[in-house]
Amino acid sequence: MFFFVVLLFPADALTAEPRKIQGPVDIEADTLDYVKDTDTYHARGNVIIRFSEGVLTADSVALNKSTNEALAEGHVSLKSGGDILEGDILTFNIETKSGAAENARIFMVRNHVYLKGSRIEKEGEARYRVFDATATTCDGAIPDWSFSGKELDVTIDGYGTVKHGKFNIRNFPVFYTPYLIFPAKTTRQSGFLLPTLAYSRDKHGVDIELPFFWAISPNLDATFYSRYMEERGFMEGLEIRYFISPDSYGTFYADYLNDNKNVTETLGAISRDWQSDRQRGSFYLNHETTFSSGFYLRSDIYKVSDSWYFKDFSSKNYYRDHYSTDPTQRFKRISFQADESLNSLDSTVRLVKDAELYNITALARYTDDFTSPSNDQTLQKYPEISLFTVKRPLLGTPLHGMINGTYDYFYRNEGQKGHMYDIQPLVSLPVRLGHYARFVPEFSVRETIWDRDDDESGTMPGVSHRGDRQVYTASAVLNTEFHRIYAIGGKQFDKIRHVIKPELTYTYIPDPSQDDIPDYVTPIDETNSLTYALTNTLTAKMREKDGSSSYREIVRFKLFQTYDIREARRSVQADEPDSEPFRDLNMELFIDPFSYLSFAARNKLDVNSGDWLQTNYDLVLRDWRGDSATLQYRYTQDSIEEINLNLNAKLTSQLDALFILRRNELEEKNLERTYLLKYHRQCWGVDFGYSDGDNDRRFVVSFSLYGMGI
Repeated sequence: MFFFVVLLFPADALTAEPRKIQGPVDIEADTLDYVKDTDTYHARGNVIIRFSEGVLTADSVALNKSTNEALAEGHVSLKSGGDILEGDILTFNIETKSGAAENARIFMVRNHVYLKGSRIEKEGEARYRVFDATATTCDGAIPDWSFSGKELDVTIDGYGTVKHGKFNIRNFPVFYTPYLIFPAKTTRQSGFLLPTLAYSRDKHGVDIELPFFWAISPNLDATFYSRYMEERGFMEGLEIRYFISPDSYGTFYADYLNDNKNVTETLGAISRDWQSDRQRGSFYLNHETTFSSGFYLRSDIYKVSDSWYFKDFSSKNYYRDHYSTDPTQRFKRISFQADESLNSLDSTVRLVKDAELYNITALARYTDDFTSPSNDQTLQKYPEISLFTVKRPLLGTPLHGMINGTYDYFYRNEGQKGHMYDIQPLVSLPVRLGHYARFVPEFSVRETIWDRDDDESGTMPGVSHRGDRQVYTASAVLNTEFHRIYAIGGKQFDKIRHVIKPELTYTYIPDPSQDDIPDYVTPIDETNSLTYALTNTLTAKMREKDGSSSYREIVRFKLFQTYDIREARRSVQADEPDSEPFRDLNMELFIDPFSYLSFAARNKLDVNSGDWLQTNYDLVLRDWRGDSATLQYRYTQDSIEEINLNLNAKLTSQLDALFILRRNELEEKNLERTYLLKYHRQCWGVDFGYSDGDNDRRFVVSFSLYGMGI
């Protein structure tokens, strides 16, 4: 047996106009002949041809050097651009990446699609035409599902068409269509998205939503949401996303519904008696432009037609579907839970300049209060301009200084409104007490000026049109730190650093003159207090698998409380309560030892009555299989008591069970209780769900064919 290796360079490799083929063509074979008249190489036996971005293997190959045309026969396999094409006979142009194969099959790696047919024509790098075709994204000899038809045309990252097509489950045809279009994409392409099918017994009846996505341009797209609710009518929604540049992008959304459901109910201070059609809707605009580092404009504008919007559509709405606390998600930036628990909605536009030594922010805020029958008395803030500076040395002296200033215009239709100017310079003198402690005394003067322009100001006796207030604050902070390092030498923890940081803060504010301040200026109480804090932290030095080290704060525990000196000195009369100088005890605990466990607690205890004023707990458990449990408990005395629970169990490698509970313990009712089964195979999945909550029950079924966008 002989073995030949030949390097073929393109005929025009040295000319000024190179052909598309780049670099040499490498041929390996048991035998190799060259026919000069036809400029053709004939390779036989274990043929391997390597070319730019591809490899061709076969029993025999005839390659024309001048045209780059190859005829391959016997156990043909072509790998090009990540795709794998196999067949009995293949004609292929190495330069144009086009060709045809008989009795062939292909695997498109980028979206995991298998194509099979009596003949496959490769038209360039991304388009295929298949005759007597079968298409699927399922692995295995007998796929769980497939499309088949007389002729199939498909473009990678685009769409496919099937003539005289059938949809098959295993090998059994389920339905026939003379013409079918299906997505075969890995990036954004126009087309219908997954529909949502649900039944809500009390609110909507049959509930069907079918979104359509339109990729208008590389920097602009739109999604049309068509939702039919049996009890209410059609809701039409439109989302537009634009990406002008990496520094300028945004999202606009709006929906509209002519609601024909008649409703009579009362909730707190608001009520409704809707006995005819109502025009309802919402809109949202999120935009961000970064002009330079630390200098940006951002808008988050929300508006709904009525206070009942999020209650009626609590089970599903655009805002709930796009909730995210991850600031890196450019187009999923809803930061609130859009359900019936939402009491107000803030719209903001802010222009921020954040420099090394200062921050300037111009802000406009509009608030919709959903707990009030009218928004006329809700205080709005537009604009607000604030300046905050960094504390730094003054003129080369030991003194440090900073200045904060704010201008606000407060507006509402009914009630006090007007201008407010607030400026507060501060001076401090940091002092090191040897190597053990740090002492920082501070002094500030806060000047607040207001100018009312409501109807009452200047016209009613005792009500001034404008005024001012001075607040003097003297404070001092004393802290120190003790630490010790423990060598653990474990597989995960190498060392642990334990730090104890005690701190004392004294604050004195003499009684300010503020009897005539308007209600939009926040009162400041006379203060003479001492606050202590004690913080314990454990920081672990971790061993990584690659031998490097990382650091993780695995435990933080903080206690702090204020002792009111004024209250301790108060002379107690016979008909007055006893002096209670100790204020609420605050406790914060964070535990984060590894990726499978985290716990947080933030509690507040009234030490005088022994009552818990606030208790908030967050527990997250995970395991290597993907099981997870998230438990939240929220309690504020006489205001909030709720439990939020999320459980995700991997029953098998293909079946997940999810349970979601949101319960209002004060009113002893479930806001949401959802059961969901998610069955997923390698190439398809189906979800079955049931949800009940406050006056609503909902069934949901959704299907997906992975890799096809269906």
